[in-house]
Amino acid sequence: MQADPSPRYHFRDLRREDFPLLGLWLAQPHVARWWGEPEKELASIEQAMTSVETRPLMVELDGRPIAYLQCYDPHLEEDHPYRDQPPGTLGIDISIGDPELTGKGHGSAIVRLFCLERFAAGAARIVIDPDPENAQAIRAYEKAGFRFLDRRHSIYGPAHFMVLDKLEETDLP
Repeated sequence: MQADPSPRYHFRDLRREDFPLLGLWLAQPHVARWWGEPEKELASIEQAMTSVETRPLMVELDGRPIAYLQCYDPHLEEDHPYRDQPPGTLGIDISIGDPELTGKGHGSAIVRLFCLERFAAGAARIVIDPDPENAQAIRAYEKAGFRFLDRRHSIYGPAHFMVLDKLEETDLP
């Protein structure tokens, strides 16, 4: 019997002991370009750990942390700009921590797997909003199945708003 060569990703809740590594990632140029000041971001992520609207997660590859992912429900925030999306919509944000792991397909594979798990748990739509200048992220999300919906302006600036809808049996060929 041949071993399965595909990467094994695992999603787990972020823990306080992950903060030193997460802080290093947030300071990496490929992450810092799209995020804010690491200390502020860590404080915001720490708040999210106890919120009902956002779930901060660590993504592991074969047991090794490689990415930060957060999932949120825009309908749980009264003034969220994506409340216009249908019920059952979840939003996600992701950053690969180690620069040597970018550009290798991990981002799209992680996003695809996470979306499949969320759809199986009842989500109807997943949204993601990369900066319009983040061509690498946009390509990764397209590879994961997302499609461009429109251009928006979030509290973080301009957003290339993308969606992925759950396939229903009637959608299959």
